[in-house]
Amino acid sequence: MVLVSLRRLVLPLLCAVSATSVVAACAGPPSSSSSSATTSSATSFTPVSLDNCGDKVTVSSPPTRLVTLNQGATEVALALGLEGRMVGTAYLDDEISPRYAAAYKTVPVLSKEYPSQETFLAARPDFAYAAYASAFESKAVGTRNELQQKRIGTYLSPFGCADVADKAAPTFESAWKEITQVGSIFDVTKKAESVVADQQGELADVRKQAAGKGLKILWYDSADKTPFVGGGGGGPQLVIDAVGGTNIFANIKGGWGDGSWEKVVSAQPDVIVLADASWDTAAKKKAYLKNDPVLKKLEAVQDNAFVVVPFSESTPGVRLVEGAHSVSDQLAALNLK
Repeated sequence: MVLVSLRRLVLPLLCAVSATSVVAACAGPPSSSSSSATTSSATSFTPVSLDNCGDKVTVSSPPTRLVTLNQGATEVALALGLEGRMVGTAYLDDEISPRYAAAYKTVPVLSKEYPSQETFLAARPDFAYAAYASAFESKAVGTRNELQQKRIGTYLSPFGCADVADKAAPTFESAWKEITQVGSIFDVTKKAESVVADQQGELADVRKQAAGKGLKILWYDSADKTPFVGGGGGGPQLVIDAVGGTNIFANIKGGWGDGSWEKVVSAQPDVIVLADASWDTAAKKKAYLKNDPVLKKLEAVQDNAFVVVPFSESTPGVRLVEGAHSVSDQLAALNLK
């Protein structure tokens, strides 16, 4: 919900508000463009209550004015067909997946990064969904408690919890649980189940193909003096496992960490995965490898054994299976076995 001072309509007298958390119960009916995303009327909606990154989220009626913050949250919403209820979005890491590009173009972009609180509130949201805890800080759109006081519901990706103890395990199952939870909040449970089922089938195909079996893989995320690489406990490792490959930096705890070029030279990877992000492009990393006097001698570099993956396909979320599929297809095309 939004601040009363921002509403143009009188709130229903019986509007329910949770005292323990944020609620989206009084936003009014969805626009006609969002009707396809709503599977049942508010009268048949089962209230949702769940623990989310240490906060209690309680929703008594499906939100109708959603703002998504961070690409991961935006693409989950688009995958669920919620574009008709999205009144704003912000903060991309790279290009929106072609699967969701058309729907994305219908959603107002509030800011390149996080919008100011003034811009955010001007969109009159009744719910905010973010991928990273940084979205819910006072210097961004406001803390979750501050937004609750303004009667704006919030949901934070379990992968982005500020407290490590609250974070979801980096698994495909955790990503699917997030999709399911968001689906329940917005009353699109059947759509969420369909998205998850499709991804499960797609992942099974990737695992069956095992395009990376027997291949040593370097997941090169960013930086040059000290390479920031995919470690053994996050999205990159999940993708490498899915294709049957071996991560040369699997010993690094967590999703990413500092590697060393000495280890890369010693390991002699068969394939180098280049993460492509707006702040550190794949092209930049490839140029560095090809021009470094030592690294350019790597067989993988000389053979152009590169795989390029958008950064958003390397983080646990709705696009991680898409990333695994892309890596699998590119490995098969390299024909390194």
